[in-house]
Amino acid sequence: MKYQCGKMGRVFVVRFEDGDDVLGGLVEMASREGIEAAAFHLVGGMKRGRFVVGPERDGVPPVPVWREFGDSHEILGFGTIFRQGDQPKVHFHGAFGKKDAVRVGCLREASEAFLVLEAVVQEIVGVTARRELDPGSGMVLLKI
Repeated sequence: MKYQCGKMGRVFVVRFEDGDDVLGGLVEMASREGIEAAAFHLVGGMKRGRFVVGPERDGVPPVPVWREFGDSHEILGFGTIFRQGDQPKVHFHGAFGKKDAVRVGCLREASEAFLVLEAVVQEIVGVTARRELDPGSGMVLLKI
């Protein structure tokens, strides 16, 4: 285990409106505001999303299992933002529910807000953690 100690910086309250690109919007906001590291929560609705529900089998490199939804779902989740090179990179895990069906996974593509989706983004200052490609796994991982 490796860790660093930082402090809370600015706090942003974000409202995504119907049709907004959620992942793209978080990257855009982090770029515009010069955020190097942050943690965030999402709550509200999404009408489209493509996410990973785990590897096909335990092993390296992992082969992702993809799922998606294309209609309104409730969403609740937590994520982080750290730089990969000079660009912010979002890592978000959430629960996506519709009626009695709930799925949990890592949202990676096609994230579209439904009606209203809210985010609270908490900047972390004083850490040097970054995302880098790990040659062994082929994944972009947090390096401290």
